[in-house]
Amino acid sequence: MYFSTNIKLLRKRRSKTQDDVAFAVGMKRSTLSGYENEISEPNIEALMSLSKYFNVAIDTLIKVDLSKIGEIQLNQLERGYDVHLKGSNIRVLATTVDSRNNENIELVTEKAKAGYTTGYADPEYIKVLPTFQLPFLSRERKYRTFQISGDSMLPIPDKSYVTGEYVVDWHDIRDKQAYIVLTMDDGIVFKVVENHIDQGFLKMHSLNPLYSPFEIPVNEIKEVWKFVHYISSQMPENQNIPREQQLLDTINELKKEVKEIQLKLNLN
Repeated sequence: MYFSTNIKLLRKRRSKTQDDVAFAVGMKRSTLSGYENEISEPNIEALMSLSKYFNVAIDTLIKVDLSKIGEIQLNQLERGYDVHLKGSNIRVLATTVDSRNNENIELVTEKAKAGYTTGYADPEYIKVLPTFQLPFLSRERKYRTFQISGDSMLPIPDKSYVTGEYVVDWHDIRDKQAYIVLTMDDGIVFKVVENHIDQGFLKMHSLNPLYSPFEIPVNEIKEVWKFVHYISSQMPENQNIPREQQLLDTINELKKEVKEIQLKLNLN
């Protein structure tokens, strides 16, 4: 339980003394000191009072080590962002900072994607990921870069590096915008999104018309990142080709592959 260290950290971030906080929440200074030094444990009334004063959920005060999360996350918590979404698990982002305490951009490569699906919330896993900085991105926001695979988001090519901005409140997800979504079953998914959070799901669309839309239930989502930009060594495909022609080209390629397989079988 991290309650004692958390309230001390939050108090010092506000440059408040124990007398200041105790007076504001209506308790004795010695009582607050006892909580901070783990001499005594708070009752529910004390938890509710301190939660309201610091504008941080009770579950977060108790279960999350706030000293391990980045400055951006702490600022978001202190500004009143609810880290819960209709009773879901606490969503606190594991992150890293550079020597000047600026948030890094962590890189999740194709090889690291499987490990990220299980280690996304583990600070020890996150800190071994490669990191870099992009000077044209805001230092007030959190970014992470993921390498994507496949052709479902053409003209963004296969193996591109896609950077996303961390989304705290999923109600802020905008329709017809691209997002990187970490899911329990499908891992990292990069799609254009329809926001149906109030109905309990997100609807995912590919840019490539050959792929059908699908839905992801909210309880299977772990993280959401808003698309910012991508980096690729490949030139985008020509999008002036009509969709009908794209479909015909794909069908012709499939026919060619089938003929090659039949030829091999006949030779055997």
